[in-house]
Amino acid sequence: MSNAADENWRVLMSLLPDRWAEGATEMGAIQRHRGNSFPETLLRLFLLHIGCGYSLQETSVRARQSRLAQITNAGLTDRLRHAEHWLRWMCTQLIAENGISMPPHAGSASVRIVDGTIVKEPGKTGSQWRILYSLRLPDLACDFFDLTRAAGTGNGESFTRVPVRDGDLMLGDAAYCSASSISWVVAHRGDVLVRINPQNFPVRAGSGPRFDLLSGLQQLPEAGQIGNWPVVLEGTQISGRVCAIRKSNEAIQAAHRRLERRASKKQTRTKPQTWEYAKYVAVFTTDMNLDANLVLEWYRVRWQIELAFKRLKSLTDLGHVPKHDPQSARAWLYGKLLVALLTQKLVRFGREFSPWGYPGLPAAPAK
Repeated sequence: MSNAADENWRVLMSLLPDRWAEGATEMGAIQRHRGNSFPETLLRLFLLHIGCGYSLQETSVRARQSRLAQITNAGLTDRLRHAEHWLRWMCTQLIAENGISMPPHAGSASVRIVDGTIVKEPGKTGSQWRILYSLRLPDLACDFFDLTRAAGTGNGESFTRVPVRDGDLMLGDAAYCSASSISWVVAHRGDVLVRINPQNFPVRAGSGPRFDLLSGLQQLPEAGQIGNWPVVLEGTQISGRVCAIRKSNEAIQAAHRRLERRASKKQTRTKPQTWEYAKYVAVFTTDMNLDANLVLEWYRVRWQIELAFKRLKSLTDLGHVPKHDPQSARAWLYGKLLVALLTQKLVRFGREFSPWGYPGLPAAPAK
């Protein structure tokens, strides 16, 4: 009879994309002359290091003690480097399975998600690091990865820290909705699409006064109704648009419950306008060609991929981040995203439990 660990591993394998094992060889993660030539063994090692947040040394020791593999710290680092493309490929497959479809985008320029997170390494004296990264869509290629101390001047989240190419569409959350971030991208001939920070939204309605965001949003009384307003960034000649959609009643109620929990936790009173803003998703873009529906669709994609990380904040707060090797750092990031996407799929399948467990669970090996 198989033990619980074996059964859990078979459940995990049932969530992996088709041909994941063959992909390890095809994409260079498995190189037989290096030893550890089994995809399952390699994936277990990566999940110990990346998913559980163990250091290279602790992962190597645990692998030896459990008779999983004989591998050194340097050997594990080398394997992680060579697995970058394999881990990324598995992420792209799981994103497609999770129903995240990419809207069309004209031209050859890239659509890029820019995001950041704070990572605290284990231990009482564990260092706090800020990771800032860019993922190119739809292939999820990490084309920028920067690791700095969490504290310090210039270490915050901003487009000004990211190289921008002609025609890039940069997707960011409300942290990137600032005049400096937007101006940086436009100066490098790119476009932005950012979630609006209602407390500090520096735009005006053409040559007139500051744009009244709340009044505009309140023109959308029906769920799913979309608004589109031309604006100009204050202090500049940069033109853009506010695109917004009213949430469903269910989504509004969920947003209000989050506000209530936050206010209760911080012992504060929520302002009336905050309750109103929570009824909408509002974004700002300098792309004047995209239809408002597509603008909102691209932000939805960004939000769904970001959500995979945010839901696993307890995991991304743990782990020894590669600090000197960009290739290992990218592979580490893909490993984190893989764990997040597998968890999303596990939750989704968990809603469809049959009396005997998960659908599609591989049979246990014959004894």
